[in-house]
Amino acid sequence: MEASMDKLTLEKFEEAAEKVQEVTLKTNLVYSEYFSKQSGNKVYLKPENMQYTGAYKVRGAYYKISTLTDEERAKGLITASAGNHAQGVAYAAKIYGCRAVIVMPTTTPLIKVNRTKSYGAEVVLYGDVYDEACEYALKMAKEQGLTFIHPFDDLAVATGQGSIAMEIIKELPTVDYILVPVGGGGLATGVSTLAKLLNPHIKVIGVEPAGANCLQESLKKNTVTTLKSVNTIADGTAVQTPGKKLFPYLKENLDEVITVEDYELIDAFLDMVENHKMVVENSGLLTVAAIKHIDVKDKKIVSILSGGNMDVITMSSIVSHGLIQRGRIFTVSVLLPDKPGELVRVAQIVADAKGNVIKIEHNQFVSINRNAAVELRLTIEAFGHDHKDEIIKKLEEGGLRPRLVKTNL
Repeated sequence: MEASMDKLTLEKFEEAAEKVQEVTLKTNLVYSEYFSKQSGNKVYLKPENMQYTGAYKVRGAYYKISTLTDEERAKGLITASAGNHAQGVAYAAKIYGCRAVIVMPTTTPLIKVNRTKSYGAEVVLYGDVYDEACEYALKMAKEQGLTFIHPFDDLAVATGQGSIAMEIIKELPTVDYILVPVGGGGLATGVSTLAKLLNPHIKVIGVEPAGANCLQESLKKNTVTTLKSVNTIADGTAVQTPGKKLFPYLKENLDEVITVEDYELIDAFLDMVENHKMVVENSGLLTVAAIKHIDVKDKKIVSILSGGNMDVITMSSIVSHGLIQRGRIFTVSVLLPDKPGELVRVAQIVADAKGNVIKIEHNQFVSINRNAAVELRLTIEAFGHDHKDEIIKKLEEGGLRPRLVKTNL
């Protein structure tokens, strides 16, 4: 490692782990019978979504601010964030009694914006992605003389995030794998570096969204690489460029970086709600979706749930898409002669197949000759793909020609 990397020391990690206890809640590991059975491993969840600010970010923000001088704090703080670091800085600034300005992308979920404001911070919305917001925040810092707190590319911030690894290993000393989400790399740097310092045999795997895999691309090219664009529902990890100061640590201490697709995050959200009664935001679900990608058996795996700040509109959309994705809701179109009793006949076929009709659209103008055909669209609730296929088969046996169409809820 380069000489400049000696700043990340065990002594500093121990200091940070003690310091962050002032602002963090205990997030004891939760054993997941569901994911353990699915994967053939012993899977534990580290529920950082249960933190007071709804995410792990308060750890790095608070530790970083604690290392500043009184003069630096008095100038006022500024940062850029997609939401969770914003709340961490705002909360820490409130405790220290200093001004906080947060620049957030215009696409930031409303819940994150409102919660950041609730801690007394001034919120500025700018840019479509984090990188644009960060550039604007740096400009404001220079113009107004504010102290900039980087959300990830800062060794003190990464040290604070690493306190998670300290807690995991204290609670589960025999952990084999730690799965950590990756945006800019602050959490992954802290967790992987400390894990390797405490036990070099622990495997630490970084998980990125497939549509924002800046670290994976950087590792392939062996240099920090900026993506042309990012496209993912995991807004908290929609980062185009990983941290330059962090890259040497990530390269040395991460055993692997894998990616997951957005549709896998939708599945993971439903799994967490149905089996653990927990709301976890999309970025926090990266490690849950990644469990099935780890080709090992009989290992102790810890999945870090990095945050749970998801607004109800996003939640509703994820649930709807998840139900459609799992065959629990589907829509079919059938053509019927326009005469009494036909609608009842179709409804009876669905009912006999134990399907539940939740929406009906009856279009009499699909054909010029409506006596020959009118269109009936049924949105049906089923138990899954097998049941969906059974309902469609029953409709076919009833002399109908059902056609699957896009479901709009």
